[in-house]
Amino acid sequence: MTSGILALIFTLTAFAAAPVFGQELVPTKDPGVARAVLISKPTVGVDVLRVELQVGSARSIHQHDDVKFHLFLPLKGSIELTVGDKRIAAAIGQAYFIETGTPHGFKNTGSTPAAGFEVFIREPKPAAGIGPTAEGDALAVAMALAAAR
Repeated sequence: MTSGILALIFTLTAFAAAPVFGQELVPTKDPGVARAVLISKPTVGVDVLRVELQVGSARSIHQHDDVKFHLFLPLKGSIELTVGDKRIAAAIGQAYFIETGTPHGFKNTGSTPAAGFEVFIREPKPAAGIGPTAEGDALAVAMALAAAR
């Protein structure tokens, strides 16, 4: 499983400079913050979002109680990540693990737009009449990302 997660992170970072793949950036409730859904696979339990932050904008503190785990991967710009009571100057190309139910948020502290990926792993939700499949492996998700390119 560790190699699958590493493959997913490697594949995601390969897309760092690439434009969003036809997925429209949609504004969030937070001014200056928009996101695009790159992957949404409820039957696998995986969602991948690209989040764009305009100068001075912030994703408000929130938490996810329905995830097995959540990764934040900064792509460009200066992002301050808040996880619990810690503030972190997020380094481009690093992966930040956020525990289930941990309050977190992030803001653009720089003078140019910033962006990051959010990866959510949840319990798979079987489609009507279909149970979970081997697609749940993180390597399969990485391969799906590569094919989308």
